[in-house]
Amino acid sequence: MASDDDRPFSPAESVCPFCGVGCGLQYDPASGAARGWNGPVNTRGELCPKGVAAFDVVDHPDRVTTPLVREDGRLVEASWEAALDRIDAEFAEVVDAHGPEALAFFASSNCTNEENYVLQKLARLLGTNTVDNCARLCHSSTVAAMADRFGAGAMTNSLEDLTEADVFLVVGANPAVNHPIIFRSYLLPAIKAGTTLIHVDPRRTDTTQVATHHLAVRPGYDIPLLNALAAVVVKEGLVDEAFCADRVSGLEAFREFAAGVDIDANAAQAGVDAETLREVARAYGEAERAAIFTGMGLSQHHCGTANVHALLNLALLTGNVGRRGTGVNPLRGQNNVQGAGDVGALPDLLPGGRRVTDADARADLAAAWGVDSDVLPAVPGLTEVEATHAFGDEIHAAFVLGENPVVTEPNANRVADRFDELGFLVVQDLFLTETAEYADVVLPGSAWAERGGTVTNTDRQMIRMRPNAEPPGDARPDLDILCAVARRLTGRPDQFDYDGPEAVFTELTTVTPPYAGMTYEGIGTGSQRWPFPEGAETETAVLHESTFASGDRRASLRVVDHVDPVDPVGDDDLVLTTGRVLAHFNSGALTTRSDRLVRIGGERTLQIHPDDAAARDIDSGDTVHIINDRGEASLTAEVTPAVRHGTVFATFHGAEPSINALVGDTLDPIAKIPEYKHSAVRVTVTSTE
Repeated sequence: MASDDDRPFSPAESVCPFCGVGCGLQYDPASGAARGWNGPVNTRGELCPKGVAAFDVVDHPDRVTTPLVREDGRLVEASWEAALDRIDAEFAEVVDAHGPEALAFFASSNCTNEENYVLQKLARLLGTNTVDNCARLCHSSTVAAMADRFGAGAMTNSLEDLTEADVFLVVGANPAVNHPIIFRSYLLPAIKAGTTLIHVDPRRTDTTQVATHHLAVRPGYDIPLLNALAAVVVKEGLVDEAFCADRVSGLEAFREFAAGVDIDANAAQAGVDAETLREVARAYGEAERAAIFTGMGLSQHHCGTANVHALLNLALLTGNVGRRGTGVNPLRGQNNVQGAGDVGALPDLLPGGRRVTDADARADLAAAWGVDSDVLPAVPGLTEVEATHAFGDEIHAAFVLGENPVVTEPNANRVADRFDELGFLVVQDLFLTETAEYADVVLPGSAWAERGGTVTNTDRQMIRMRPNAEPPGDARPDLDILCAVARRLTGRPDQFDYDGPEAVFTELTTVTPPYAGMTYEGIGTGSQRWPFPEGAETETAVLHESTFASGDRRASLRVVDHVDPVDPVGDDDLVLTTGRVLAHFNSGALTTRSDRLVRIGGERTLQIHPDDAAARDIDSGDTVHIINDRGEASLTAEVTPAVRHGTVFATFHGAEPSINALVGDTLDPIAKIPEYKHSAVRVTVTSTE
């Protein structure tokens, strides 16, 4: 499947394939690793360790370089023609027997805007809206709440203007580790110059080290904490009355709600000190400019949308929206999480965020594609987790682009069982991942350094990628593969006859209004930030300055009631919460193939508080067994007060079995995001070697 890789690499300017920061990098012939170029975000060429190691995966000997098809239970090498024939025949059979709604398409936040656009176009021309991407698993609740209240589910501000804040309120995020260039090049200099950092997180992390205040919230109890912060703002006269009179609705009803909040009781419920909570509320409420950063610690709950609604109340009450150095700013996990959603790789939204149920939106899109509007389905499709749960029942064939849901989805043992039930699976990827092991056809795609196109980073900047090499062996660029598949499956070859990614980009800007004024030439080696409407001379750095993106001048305050976590926590249980560390990323399919990142990451551990460890006779270095009704795993204990009492922490990457085997799959009713951050587990020592 793979051969020795002696391809020449060019130092073309591209974009890091990992987190949503969007650092510019290129090949360094002297070191054989990546080096930074002065991109639009890493303006001094800074890179984190993952960025430096980005080329390690490109020429890895495990690469799949030839199409594979399953014969007699085994994946064997095949020609491209044979692989595409197999996909064509099997998908046609499913559509004939069950209709196009029996197909599911998994897009990828690690692929370009152009690739995701083509995949969602393929799905919709076939007649299904069941196309989704892994943003469903990280920030879909953030997007849902912000789109509902503000009209746009994205960072409200630019990284540059956020350095002007007097206070940073970081909730459920660890940017020092997960977004190192944002932290070191933007946040830390501001903190050293006097900006106050408030950190809300169950763990004391590298981010906490430079915080003035730390609220070690009990996992699953963000709403009581956020409601208490809002109540202090109201009760102590910190409401921005002028802003609220002009831009906010529902203030009096919220005042009445806040008057009834018992701040001490809420603090106790959230597991934090009440006086520290009051100090935090005052610091945020008294600041001239206060900016919120939010991460998956807030969003990955079955009440994640409600969590974010409670957070938005703070920004609105204090007038911290629509100005430089303010706002609500989700830190996105992968390099094109924002873009994949922008271009329509979602089951309920078309490119540009218009709803699939909107007849005018479908008619406009159909006209741009040169088809009748009744070709495009009007019913929202299934989300990623819903689709997986329906494998073998409503869903009979699936196409997975560059993702590894067998590892990344919650309740992983159930997910594996559903993949066993699926009639036909196509996986387009670089390696034989855990998901590819279930595939009937594996298509060898392109690594980040082998593709051109664009990605949209966490603060809405679209940046161009440029190939540093051709794909190895018989592998092909992802865009070429998707177009070849689409030409066969849709019977509309003219719809997918693109002369490279720029041609796709030109089309997607015509159907994605926030991108309408962008061009490849205009982006160049810099960026263009949306909204960039047609005819615009400059980008918009700060959203919602005079009106919200919804078109309304006012946004509403919302009364948000606490929702209990799904897992009951027994007397002997601890609460497992998950995340990533510096050298780890997503399912681990990429980072575990880098020797330098493996060395940095070390062995995978379970962080446990000293009191919880003592009660279970656990010492650092012990092998511990964690188990619940969904699954089990063994890790090395790290006894540390950095994690709060009653809570344990593990990374969700690369475990065998996956840590996500222990995570529940109850979904948020609005965003359909699972509850990754609160799972009741039992922890026992299994070895003291």
